[in-house]
Amino acid sequence: MSLLERVECPADVRSLEGGQLRELAQELRDFLVRTVGASGGHLGPNLGVVELTLAIHRVFESPRVPIVFDTGHQSYVHKILTGRRKGFERLRTTGGLSGYPSRAESVHDLVENSHASTALAYADGMSKAFAAVGECEREVVAVIGDGALTGGLAWEALNNLGASNARVVVVLNDNGRSYSPTVGGLPRHLDRLIDRDRYADLHRLLGGDPPRSSSLTGAGLDSWGGLFGALGLRYVGPVDGHDVAAVEAALRAARGGPGPVVVHCRTKKGHGYLPAEQDCADHMHTVGVIDTGSGAPLKEPAVTWTDVFSATLVELGELRPDLAAVTAAMAGPTGLQRFAERFPGRCHDVGIAEQHAITSAAGMAMAGLHPVVALYATFANRAFDQVLLDVGLHRLPVTLVLDRAGVTGPDGASHHGMWDLALLGLVPGLRLAAPRDAATLAEELAEAVEVKGPTALRFPKAELGDAIAASRRTGDVDVLREGSVDPVLLVSVGAMANTVLEAAE
Repeated sequence: MSLLERVECPADVRSLEGGQLRELAQELRDFLVRTVGASGGHLGPNLGVVELTLAIHRVFESPRVPIVFDTGHQSYVHKILTGRRKGFERLRTTGGLSGYPSRAESVHDLVENSHASTALAYADGMSKAFAAVGECEREVVAVIGDGALTGGLAWEALNNLGASNARVVVVLNDNGRSYSPTVGGLPRHLDRLIDRDRYADLHRLLGGDPPRSSSLTGAGLDSWGGLFGALGLRYVGPVDGHDVAAVEAALRAARGGPGPVVVHCRTKKGHGYLPAEQDCADHMHTVGVIDTGSGAPLKEPAVTWTDVFSATLVELGELRPDLAAVTAAMAGPTGLQRFAERFPGRCHDVGIAEQHAITSAAGMAMAGLHPVVALYATFANRAFDQVLLDVGLHRLPVTLVLDRAGVTGPDGASHHGMWDLALLGLVPGLRLAAPRDAATLAEELAEAVEVKGPTALRFPKAELGDAIAASRRTGDVDVLREGSVDPVLLVSVGAMANTVLEAAE
């Protein structure tokens, strides 16, 4: 029996010793490649948190100590260690395991979290609740990273945590990436925490005492801690996130003192699987069914709605020098990568920060540009206030392009783009289009960027269907099929056109 087959709960992990932990880490990676490669899912992020997750479960006793995973796609190893290994071959299938934490699956999953930058706020609230019932020593572990610390909500939570006595351990999984390399000033700050000599010189230049470190296996314990320390959090690190013993030592040091603490773990996305390590685009962040030996997809990807949007935007960019593109850390998945490569100075990655993306786009529009903000429909929900007041109130020419609108299949409930139509319909003056095929997508995008006010396009996560020609147009309405049955009228919206035509037959 393998070590992995003997692990049924976190207590089994705590009973292992050094050599066994290294063996278990390798078995976990092999298991992830085999099962996720067969079903599809988030591979790269989970390969990067194997040792980190093992260390967390050795130090903290879940579920009494809640473990909250930000960007919940990092939770596969956690699921395996908490008794769900036997169901893993049905990951992201009907009746199978969710691709994110799920309260219905296990008492070890407290937060069904797949939207980034939320874990620290959850942890802040949990710690306040524990204190209210007299459990002031009860801890909360918040695992954040994979780009999620670029989100404003995370910093709102850090601001509150820093002024508290909350027993919150913030495990920062610093892999330098979300899908692509993390943008903005945060990576530079984290790099300075790692380069101690350079950071000490900088601090002396600013007139303060240099950071002080004490001996700790695999990590330094700073009394200053850079920006985290300035906010009021203790800082432990940096530590090699692929060394179970080092991470465990850092976590034990972190839990020993009062107040919140950041444990800074350096990891590599896709670690331990050569095809993922060599994938420069996103280290196999998400995969379909793959050949596990080479990492190559077993099915050639079909042309999608996203592909058509991507090509059309480049064509429009050639004609319109005032067009700019904005992405919230997802240039590749939302189809902006080609625009970024063709017009590198006109595509702006703001990190996982949808609210900032919209208001920054509003500023661009005020100053004479026409920004196209490409988001997953589910993530646009986070920026409704900015769409309503920062764009809509000013009637600004900003175009939202909402990918993955509608039901997104195996991505699960939190990723379904089910609410954008209802929400955007409340914005005065906003014109919204739902194309039915490639031709109408191109036509409506071209029309949208000509409008002197807010516009939006939405399309599904799906392969493109056949072209659907109209028999005639009445005003703004295309008539797709006319028959002899009266008075039956079927109205389709967007990608439902094929389904409605089948119903007409």
